[in-house]
Amino acid sequence: MSLESEADLPGDVLPGVLSESLHAELVAFRRDLHMHPELGNQEFRTTAAIKERLEKAGLRPRVLASGTGLICDIGLAEGERFTVPLLALRADIDALPIPDTKADCPYRSTVPDRAHACGHDVHTSVVLGTGIVLAGLHEEGLLPRPVRLIFQPAEEVLPGGAADAIACGALDGVGRILAVHCDPRVDAGKVGLRVGPITSACDRLEIALDGPGGHTARPHLTTDLVTAAARVVTDVPALVARRVDTRAGLVVTWGRIESGHAPNVIPQHAELSGTVRCLDLDAWREAPDVVHAAIDEVATLHRAKSEINYVRGVPPVVNDRGATELLRKAMVARRGMGSVENTEQSLGGEDFSWYLEHVPGAMARLGVRTPGDPRVRDLHQGDFDADELAITVGVEMFTAAAFLDDLEA
Repeated sequence: MSLESEADLPGDVLPGVLSESLHAELVAFRRDLHMHPELGNQEFRTTAAIKERLEKAGLRPRVLASGTGLICDIGLAEGERFTVPLLALRADIDALPIPDTKADCPYRSTVPDRAHACGHDVHTSVVLGTGIVLAGLHEEGLLPRPVRLIFQPAEEVLPGGAADAIACGALDGVGRILAVHCDPRVDAGKVGLRVGPITSACDRLEIALDGPGGHTARPHLTTDLVTAAARVVTDVPALVARRVDTRAGLVVTWGRIESGHAPNVIPQHAELSGTVRCLDLDAWREAPDVVHAAIDEVATLHRAKSEINYVRGVPPVVNDRGATELLRKAMVARRGMGSVENTEQSLGGEDFSWYLEHVPGAMARLGVRTPGDPRVRDLHQGDFDADELAITVGVEMFTAAAFLDDLEA
């Protein structure tokens, strides 16, 4: 691959821009994944496709013990000990259980009720493309440090597949980790960056309420379970919000409430489920106790017995300052000062946060909106799509980051 000088940035050389042929190959690869989406821990076809292309580049990927997802080292021989910290690049490879509603799209999903509606096919193509470029540079003796590619399954499944990847050694020897996430609010050709929290914590909450039911004519002889459930729905979020620092943004939001079968019968059982989201890492760690106490208080007031299943999801992604600056420098090196914009913290959850509990790192919001496109698209919607320029942008940013990374052993 041809090289060009970047005199205004650290290092003597940086990789040149991505070739048209490789961009075309990565677009075709992304579209193939888009047409064949697979849910978390079922990504067998996706894993096989990634493995085949990495092996074609002369690399030796290792499939995770679960059978889906891969780890692949570049610039490190098999069995070789780590002498310097590795730079890791992470992609998530799973899809969502929703239908693809894009009309007149030649690469729309061929699998009913399955879609890459969060851009994981783009993330995967970015890290794959970076691996292909870095493998070529390593063959030429130009790769300055070893790099690890992590293709992680089951990001959309709480608490996320990151824990499984870590258990399989994904972070062994890693000193810093980077990732991207598609952002349909940012133009293709740009990335959004932020130091500190860039996503939020997200947990799942399931509640069962029980009590003696009866006739609606005599509610005083029963536990009025519908009223109890309604008070949990309305009162618990307010109680929780008043028991932590409001700047923590701890929010309980309900997605399901179910109880009863007849209009004149007070039921004996009710079920509620929802999510707990939080902007602050310390408040997230306290959230289970706060939420449990609020539910118990309201349920007891209405003489209902409560059973709570609080499922830990993910903490916030907290971007390290040094890793964020590395992404900024890499992006500016390839696309100029105007290619980086500040981004806000999102209330969405991302299991990339689990890696950051172990090593410093950062996630960039990768712009996928075609400049000038008036359509408003969002993640987790069936019509989501991406401007595929974003693939080249991500590859060039990650490749430059591998050359600019100054993390010492």
